Amino acid sequence: MPDLAGRLEAAGLDPARVIAFVADALAEDLAGGLDITTGATVAADAEGTADLIARSAGVVAGGPVAEIAFWLASQNSSVTLVPKAIDGDRVEAGQPVLAVTGRIGSILTAERTALNLLCHLSGIATLTRQWVDAVAGTGARIRDTRKTMPGMRALQKYAVRCGGGVNHRMSLSDAALIKDNHVAAAGSVGAAYAAVRARAAQLPVEVECDTLAQVAEALAAGADLILLDNFSVPDMAEAVRLAGGRALLEASGGLTLGAAREVAQTGVDYLSVGALTHSPPALDIGLDLVETR
Repeated sequence: MPDLAGRLEAAGLDPARVIAFVADALAEDLAGGLDITTGATVAADAEGTADLIARSAGVVAGGPVAEIAFWLASQNSSVTLVPKAIDGDRVEAGQPVLAVTGRIGSILTAERTALNLLCHLSGIATLTRQWVDAVAGTGARIRDTRKTMPGMRALQKYAVRCGGGVNHRMSLSDAALIKDNHVAAAGSVGAAYAAVRARAAQLPVEVECDTLAQVAEALAAGADLILLDNFSVPDMAEAVRLAGGRALLEASGGLTLGAAREVAQTGVDYLSVGALTHSPPALDIGLDLVETR
């Protein structure tokens, strides 16, 4: 387990929180009882090896998280975990991702919890990589949002990084994002920006703009970053011209993978894609027993 903890720390994750999260997920699957099917069909002392195998091509994320599930389910019996792919690696269909050796009963008990997390996080990394590939060479970067599942933000944003994307703010306190309702409450873009800057002088401040006129107002106020909400491609290009390098620009709203490159070629710095975390298709990964004894 020390090696797992070190790998989580190196990935920018809190080992204690990740372990607790996986433990909760495993406990939910057991619902305070036993794995009836495995207990009935597998001898308590039976040992073997299982491979987690990608059924389709994609990008792996969450390998150490899946390993924690097997480690916890082993209940201190001997378990050997051998990664066959590192988080961020591209894998092809049929390629092993992880090999697990130990008590067959504990392997099968942890199977669904491990796969749920591994498939979901790898799905995020895979989708992110598709967007990153779509804008390659333009200078634009793919960015996530706060549209994450409760309790999973750190893991989901980690998976985005595995896919080559970059993270937006992790919480409401580490950066400011002035949206339309804030502008309405404050009275104007300029007033909202001034109020936030007075409260948090050192934090990055991003302003969401719906029109080119608001972009001009945000630039005049001194915004560090401007979010172009549902802008057309020509208006994005005009916003880039208006900014002239004075602020970073982030395209958001209604973006599609097919149009990603066209958007990136306007000169915006980021494409904000909520779908990376709120609705990624899972990467198909399965578990097969390859040896029993």
